[in-house]
Amino acid sequence: MKEESPKAIFYALAANFGIAVCKFGAAAFTGSGAMFAEAIHSTADCGNQLLLLFGLKRAQKPANALHPLGSGREIYFYALIVALLLFFVGGAFSVYEGAHRLLHHEPLSNPIVALVILGVSVVLEAFSLAGALREIRKGAPDKTLWRWFRETRESELLVVAGEDVAALLGLAIAFAAVLLTMLTGNPAYDAAGSIGVGVLLMVIAYLVAREVKSMIVGESASPEVRKAIDAHLRTRPEITRIISLITLQWGKHVVVAVQAEMIDYASGRAMIDAINIIEEDLQRAFPQVRWVFFEPDIARDRGEPAML
Repeated sequence: MKEESPKAIFYALAANFGIAVCKFGAAAFTGSGAMFAEAIHSTADCGNQLLLLFGLKRAQKPANALHPLGSGREIYFYALIVALLLFFVGGAFSVYEGAHRLLHHEPLSNPIVALVILGVSVVLEAFSLAGALREIRKGAPDKTLWRWFRETRESELLVVAGEDVAALLGLAIAFAAVLLTMLTGNPAYDAAGSIGVGVLLMVIAYLVAREVKSMIVGESASPEVRKAIDAHLRTRPEITRIISLITLQWGKHVVVAVQAEMIDYASGRAMIDAINIIEEDLQRAFPQVRWVFFEPDIARDRGEPAML
């Protein structure tokens, strides 16, 4: 697992700031509700990226007596706040704005300007998403985007990717709404576009919040890392059987707890030395493993070894 993913956040922050400025100008010039909803969305995204950067900084605080494993999981808290902001500030506000305009029709002026701005926004948003996808492919080159979304433990990159996907789909909805309004002269399409953007943001925010909540509750290391650690330990000549293996993702680090049956040693000191060698070798093979808790034991049954 990479140390952190600030590049994708900076890409998104730069893109969303430029997009927000353009959208607010276009919304004021055209009176488009869908454009105004998109402007609010982009502004909220800028705040979200700043929160994620702050969260990454906080997550680097060293361990202390109150937090003996450090503050690595603090980034999950800020990622959840971002998801909630995306839901309420971006999604719920857009739905409200669309419903208001649906009840009080307001014609668009200069819709061509709105379409041009939306086209420019698509280019900038695609730039941001491409940056996020590059970061994703570094750690998961063979996974589909949906599988990565369900299995990743990088909450900050998860949020950025979710925002970017929502933004591109939202831009497509807003573009279609403004175009239909221009062609038909019916402002209801523009209002419906604002509602559509809001519903989309709320769905994406819910999916992101669900994944981040699972991280806060406590997730194991990613499936491939967990399996690799298990396979690595099974090759150790000192271990005859793995009774239990638990991994826990702790921010960018991993906690490993092993209960294993070992070969016979002449003394307790010899067994301790062997355990130290196993732990050091595991941390060399997996640099993200910060803590290893190893318990030698005797299996109480001869069934399949547990692996959690």
